[in-house]
Amino acid sequence: MESDNSKVKENGLQRRVLLLTILVCLLVGWIFVDKLVFGGSLAPTSQDEFVENAQYKLDSVSEQLNLRLIQIKKLGGKVNELETAQEQIIGDQAHLEDIKPEEFKRKISFYLHLLGLKDAEIKKLKNENVTLTQRNDSLSREAQNLKVGLVTIQKALKDSSKTFGLKARELSERSRVLEIKNKELAEKVSAAAALRAEGVNVYAISSRGKESTVNNQKAKKVDKIRVMFHLQENTLASKEIKTIFLRIIEPTGSTISDYNLGSGSFEFKGRDLTFTSRQRIFYENNHQSVEFIYTRPNGFKNGKHEIELYAEGYLIGLGTFEVR
Repeated sequence: MESDNSKVKENGLQRRVLLLTILVCLLVGWIFVDKLVFGGSLAPTSQDEFVENAQYKLDSVSEQLNLRLIQIKKLGGKVNELETAQEQIIGDQAHLEDIKPEEFKRKISFYLHLLGLKDAEIKKLKNENVTLTQRNDSLSREAQNLKVGLVTIQKALKDSSKTFGLKARELSERSRVLEIKNKELAEKVSAAAALRAEGVNVYAISSRGKESTVNNQKAKKVDKIRVMFHLQENTLASKEIKTIFLRIIEPTGSTISDYNLGSGSFEFKGRDLTFTSRQRIFYENNHQSVEFIYTRPNGFKNGKHEIELYAEGYLIGLGTFEVR
């Protein structure tokens, strides 16, 4: 009987030891999984580790932002936002010890969102540049054909004047026809050599110098704008000083002008047109950007405004903006 009681006690002790061993193994396993999968939530990351990790992430984001900046600048886009973001990252890196983890997560989310926006902008700019290249190739071929035709007619005109045996009336009539064709071709070549403005954008400038899209802003808050565009490359256009005229046409159809601010008039197809502002630039034939800064002391009227750009007797670009 005493032997049976000892066996029962021994079996109970073994079960308790086994149960305790299982509980210890579970606890150790849970701690191991927590460290491996969740980064050790039981032991919070030290401030030095947080700063080191944050520094690494900001360096990576800064490098990606710089790559986008280089691409967008090469494609002729605007890089103000990227430059501002890089300056913010430099500021963040200088004060990492003062930034809380929650605030740092918000900053990283903002930079990643900005990267996504710039990727979409790069894709759009690439598509626009492909279209522009195709248009320039077509224009160059047409201009070259016109130039060859002009040379041929000029040679024929010169040869005809030396031809003997033709009656005076026939020679005079042929010369007149050739001169007309010569003039027509010369005008076509001149038109092909005209400047072309692309990507006409308008931005509102605040009193602090901050820029934003002008569309849908309140008219009474917009008193200064920046009109920006690029000039296409053109192998027929001369590298020289050229005058570009800007016309801003109100919803009423009137051209905004103030002679005290440099407005005036110019001739276009036999009639005088009033211009809002003008600018002399040196055309470099390298897809250069041009901008006008225009201040409207009394503000702009509600509605859609038209932008017209002229140079050398040609309408070279159009744009619009709308305020409410």
